[in-house]
Amino acid sequence: LNIDALARELGVSPIPVREALRRLEAEGWVRFTPNVGAVVAPVDSTFWEQAMVALAVLEGAASAEAQPRLRRSDLTRLRKITAGMEEAVGRADPVRFGKLNRLLHEVIVARCPNAYLTELIEQTNTRLDRVRSTMFAYLPHRSESALAEHLRLIELLESGTREDVESYARWHKLQTVEAYRAIHQASAEPATVSG
Repeated sequence: LNIDALARELGVSPIPVREALRRLEAEGWVRFTPNVGAVVAPVDSTFWEQAMVALAVLEGAASAEAQPRLRRSDLTRLRKITAGMEEAVGRADPVRFGKLNRLLHEVIVARCPNAYLTELIEQTNTRLDRVRSTMFAYLPHRSESALAEHLRLIELLESGTREDVESYARWHKLQTVEAYRAIHQASAEPATVSG
């Protein structure tokens, strides 16, 4: 990222561009490398896995806290979102599925009364968004399983215990991590030749 070129393109001095890049660096979007300057931060699979595990714990807790506060209209909206996800699966549209997936979890978490917890979830989601939009394209079979899991989660939100909701919501999020690990490990294993 050339600071001077960006400043010229934006019609500003280099100082606000440099400050903006430093802010992006603090958020993990940009890295400053000696003798190179600012570069777009590469996607780090270890970061993604760790963030997803943390998000699973956070969303599990938030979903459990949200459960008694969910309204009938929220549950109806969740079912409409899952219908849209089913359409996205049918059209093989992983980007749409990913957006609806994020929306579904936002609707649930929005009823969580713990503002600090919801803030942590939003910060983690924001950091994950740069790779998450393509995750269901990378894991095409995950969307079908995720759809069934969402329907089960909605059932638990309607009539399950808080403990069941927390445990299942956490497990559901971790299934994406497990699917990613399975593909990643399979691609790293050496091919065997049978004869």
